[in-house]
Amino acid sequence: MKNIVKIILLTVFASLVMIGCSDDSNSSKSDSKEKVTKEGGTVRIAMSTEIDHLDPYLSAATDTASMMDNVFDGLLDTDESGQLIPALAKEYEISNDGLTYTFWLNEGVLFHDGSELTAEDVVYSYEKLAGLNGEEPLSSKFEVVKSVEATSDYEVVVTLKEKDSAFLARNIVAIVPKDYEQQSTKPIGAGPFKFKAYKVGQELILVKNEDYYQKDKVPKIDEVQFKIMSDQESAILAMQAGDIDVIPGITAQGLNQLGDSVETVSGPQNMVQLMAMNHDVEPFNDVRVRQAINYAIDKDVIIETVAEGKGTKLGSNMSPAMAIYYEEGLEDYYTYDIEKAKQLLKEAGYEDGFTMELTVPSDYQFHVDTAQVIAEQLKDINIHTEIKQIDFSTWLENVYNNRKYETTIVGFTGKLEPFEVLGRYVSDYHKNFMNFNNDDFDALIKQATAETNKEKMAALYKKAQIILTEEAAAVFIMDPDRTIAMRENLKGFKMYPIQKFNLEDLLFIE
Repeated sequence: MKNIVKIILLTVFASLVMIGCSDDSNSSKSDSKEKVTKEGGTVRIAMSTEIDHLDPYLSAATDTASMMDNVFDGLLDTDESGQLIPALAKEYEISNDGLTYTFWLNEGVLFHDGSELTAEDVVYSYEKLAGLNGEEPLSSKFEVVKSVEATSDYEVVVTLKEKDSAFLARNIVAIVPKDYEQQSTKPIGAGPFKFKAYKVGQELILVKNEDYYQKDKVPKIDEVQFKIMSDQESAILAMQAGDIDVIPGITAQGLNQLGDSVETVSGPQNMVQLMAMNHDVEPFNDVRVRQAINYAIDKDVIIETVAEGKGTKLGSNMSPAMAIYYEEGLEDYYTYDIEKAKQLLKEAGYEDGFTMELTVPSDYQFHVDTAQVIAEQLKDINIHTEIKQIDFSTWLENVYNNRKYETTIVGFTGKLEPFEVLGRYVSDYHKNFMNFNNDDFDALIKQATAETNKEKMAALYKKAQIILTEEAAAVFIMDPDRTIAMRENLKGFKMYPIQKFNLEDLLFIE
């Protein structure tokens, strides 16, 4: 008997969102008139990084995805608790053997050019991602797809080559119109906002999609302007001047500057901030060197100074936000121990230390600050650190794509499935830019993706985390809290286990 999962489109979200006002002075400011919501208006959001690509299949940057996610919808979406909910697909069915996924689409969905979205568009999108169109696959995560078939205008059947428990969550990926070739310059999707304009280094402008198929989620605001502002101080000054309405990822210092003029939404990110080491470059190909560096870095100090105490210490590449899969206790595996670090370096033949280059994306001040603290700490074991700051697009090309680096600071953003988190370390994963290679780890991940029992699957992923820690695959630092500052009269922002802007829920009050 097949496992049929029916999802009602008009799902009412009841998840709690942590919303904290700067103080309770709002009540004293209010007059006798009751505040009412206001339709329309423009929301201006300060973004610290440049857009790496407008085409959703060619973009690799999380910040870009969080902006462009409002232009595109997938078959499924996620709510604030991380549960999959309906989007373009109103229901789906998974066969008993776990190889066949059938999706039934909502009818009457329109792309932004006015054309109707049908099963043929899903086939076109997934064939591009999986490389079933004769071209190279655009996503390694879709290489497991054997075939995609439109069995009617509103029914799609996806067949996998092998069982893959992580596949369902991948169906949040954007669906694009068939044979449209201008996604890189004039992106078209079926999301709640339409692309209007993009000026490199300046801004991305999206406008309300009046014809959005989820009628209860048609945006209340007319326009969103993402302003590219790499310097947070400039963003804070702009907000004080009334030129910016939202600053995502604001620091505690920034909040102090803004005072009681803003409200905040805050919570864990389900992110893993780490110092990655290139295992194909000496001396980081020696586990003793990697372990020594782990012992020499005091994560508590980094959390207190860089995150101002608002972060959760980690010991492997998993945040406790993924509670069922999280292996507890690894955060204290490498207790701060300078003498042990020196001994390991001596055993590895580096008693006198060495010089290393630490490449950091300059667009992320949080990572730059972390790099500076680490550089000071490593002096205690005679490791001299040369910090190399480069813009994020260059980081993507040199580090992420071409693996031309020694060490780097990066934040691995949250995902909905554990494979999407830990699969980054599988030896043949094409974006395994750390060049981590461990046969036991690979075997555990393979077993986990084929396992349908959630408890057994979790146990396998926990064992995999232990290997990453014991092998010192990286220096796993923390999951930093994320705080969004917004103007007092702007409401509706929510926190998600993945980086996501729910722009369709925003509204002004007056």
